[in-house]
Amino acid sequence: RVATLGEEVREPERVIPRAVVTTVLVVALIYAAVAGAALSVLGAEGFAEATSRTAAPLDAVARALEVPYLPALVTIAAVTAMAGVLLNLVLGLSRVLLAMGRRGDAPAAVARIDATRNSPVVAVWCCGLWIAGLTFVGDVRTTWSFSAFTVLIYYALTNAAALRLDETQRRFPRWIAALALMGCLGLGVQVESATWGAGLGLLAIGLLGRAAFRRRGSA
Repeated sequence: RVATLGEEVREPERVIPRAVVTTVLVVALIYAAVAGAALSVLGAEGFAEATSRTAAPLDAVARALEVPYLPALVTIAAVTAMAGVLLNLVLGLSRVLLAMGRRGDAPAAVARIDATRNSPVVAVWCCGLWIAGLTFVGDVRTTWSFSAFTVLIYYALTNAAALRLDETQRRFPRWIAALALMGCLGLGVQVESATWGAGLGLLAIGLLGRAAFRRRGSA
């Protein structure tokens, strides 16, 4: 998401690589700590069962500890974390939509920058409403499976674009982008067939919409 905010970052060529590496390291440490705590409480089999049985396995970990109010605190922390994720999505996706509007891949209205806020307000509202609408589609598992599929396709396209950079613009070897592309596509095929169908249908609608906006812009 820092990369999509490059237009609003000072010295992006220096700041963004540092921010990406730092974020990956911090997140990896947090994930390792949470996984270690869950496994120490429930064990591998117990945690696997909790993961398959509920959408909130860490709640099962908190209840297993039998500490008063701990499940409620875990729930509050989860809600707070999800609010942060949603804010992150709105910020990042709205800037992608802004770039699409500038290139003619989306309506020109989403490329407008509010003078007082220096922010793409129309794009932010569009992304926020779209994310809110997804909460009414199916259950939690359906929503996160669909989200995972589309995010993997998004990053697969990003890595495919990185493969096309010439050597003067390339910071890392080409094989890293190729490996990341294969990883995204490999993980993408692991979702349910229904999610595949919905995701590919959405991509088809997006491509048709892009063609329509391009045709209108060239008319």
